[in-house]
Amino acid sequence: MRVIVFGATGMVGQGVLRECLLASDVTEVLVVTRSPTGVRHAKLREVTVADFADLSAIKGELSGYDACFYCLGVSSVGMDEAAYTRVSYDFPMAAARTLAELSPEMTFVYVSGAGTDAASRTMWSRVKGRTENEVMALFHHGYAFRPGFIQPTHGARSKTGWYNAVYTVTAPLIPLFRRVAPQYVTSTDVIGQAMLRAARTGFPRRVVTNADM
Repeated sequence: MRVIVFGATGMVGQGVLRECLLASDVTEVLVVTRSPTGVRHAKLREVTVADFADLSAIKGELSGYDACFYCLGVSSVGMDEAAYTRVSYDFPMAAARTLAELSPEMTFVYVSGAGTDAASRTMWSRVKGRTENEVMALFHHGYAFRPGFIQPTHGARSKTGWYNAVYTVTAPLIPLFRRVAPQYVTSTDVIGQAMLRAARTGFPRRVVTNADM
């Protein structure tokens, strides 16, 4: 299986990339990135892009893949709707439209978030909900992953400073959270494994929550 990963330098992407490189049935991982991951592996190839909204310069590099795991994202804190839409709608839809043209039967997984709803009055939820709907309309095997609280594992770290701070404070409580409310807690390695499951066998539902993972 040949896999493309967007957002491999972010917290979720780091976990997903690790699981892809560990998987025996994954023969190649292409990371689309602005900056190098720093990871060295025989399966790994990286291609840089200046603007995630325009993939025309690397389109020739993207054909022949079986799955795309889209993990690129940003916190909405301090962002207006136009700026957030660029990252959370324009960027993933550029990838989705390009890949739907090249490999319409591939599995495309878009990382969204718990509480996403295209009809929501909350800006981030509405924007991501629109993206979810359009991704799933483009791909027969399109999925929206909606994780809740994500525990970074195996050294994964968020680029968002406040998330790292929250995790540091709450880390001792995570085992308790998992016992009391497992449907609200997941981890970077579990998300990566679930994405690979989506590519291998699929999920009964196209909106995948913590409980499904």
